[in-house]
Amino acid sequence: MNDPIKILIVEDNVIIADDMQSMLEEIGYEVVGNVIIYEQAVEVLKNKQVDLVLIDIILASDKTGIDLGRHIRENYNIPFVFVTSNSDRATVEKAKDVKPNGYLVKPFEQQDLYAAIEIAISNLHLKESGEIKEVEEAKVTTSSILDNSIFVKKQHLYYRVQFEDILFIKADNVYLEINTKEKKFLVRSPLKDYLEKLPNSFYRAHKSYIVNVDRIEAINSRGILINDNLIPISKEFREFILSSMNL
Repeated sequence: MNDPIKILIVEDNVIIADDMQSMLEEIGYEVVGNVIIYEQAVEVLKNKQVDLVLIDIILASDKTGIDLGRHIRENYNIPFVFVTSNSDRATVEKAKDVKPNGYLVKPFEQQDLYAAIEIAISNLHLKESGEIKEVEEAKVTTSSILDNSIFVKKQHLYYRVQFEDILFIKADNVYLEINTKEKKFLVRSPLKDYLEKLPNSFYRAHKSYIVNVDRIEAINSRGILINDNLIPISKEFREFILSSMNL
């Protein structure tokens, strides 16, 4: 099953918050919380699955959005974006201390909000793959969005795809076709680089294929059957795949 990105809104202006929620839901994201103060946000983070947080810097509490950003950095491996009317030098410098994944200045349009979220999620993937060096080590918790899944873009949205739902991945020129039982997704990536993002249940069975060993239905010396798809095994990988299957 593919789940939309789950977003927490932390904004003390109820009208703006409701506006943001409408924008996000229209695009296809899921809003799991819409709160006005630091303490409420902490509770949502603790009790719900959250993939990204949109935070106003000035909140209706003693603690600010910057305090919340620091809390997220210290306890969760999820991105957050500051959404604020304050773009003065002093505020920006304070915001930089907690290393947000984006900074969106009000007023903004729906496409600006979408772009900020997409970039934040995309940059997180680059960090996870090692293409961007982490500026600090974050504590991984059960809310980490890549513990058992990966985000895959389809049209204008990023969908969460559980690793266990991926059947196989096929290389097609510069793109990869990620096959689940219900859907196919195209991503632009070399096969070798993408394999490094996947757990140990995935193996490269052919120069053009990665397979989820847990999804193999039948196998012989020439091919693998997964969901009625016959996937070739190259001579180079045959022995490795068969030995991994205890054959």
